[in-house]
Amino acid sequence: MISSNVSSIQANQVFMNNNANNIANVNTDGFRPSDTILKDSSDDTVTADTRLADDNGSTKSQTDLTKEIPDQISISTSVSANANAIKTQNEMFGSLLDIKA
Repeated sequence: MISSNVSSIQANQVFMNNNANNIANVNTDGFRPSDTILKDSSDDTVTADTRLADDNGSTKSQTDLTKEIPDQISISTSVSANANAIKTQNEMFGSLLDIKA
């Protein structure tokens, strides 16, 4: 169970890295941002698939801040939820060990 939370945090880290790179290059002429999609795998893990965004032919940066900023909020919320789930599981295991001892 914890492994699915850990894989989600790791996938969100990849997403955040790509997102931060896109934002950092918002003023770089000709920059094409990366698109990241999180996918659930059949083995209860989460993976991040990244691809270069389609070229719209602009000589300016193609980073869309109206997409990138909400993505950061979503990533932060997801990591927080997964970290809380791991913390709760850890506390439950600790309580079980206390009962067993």
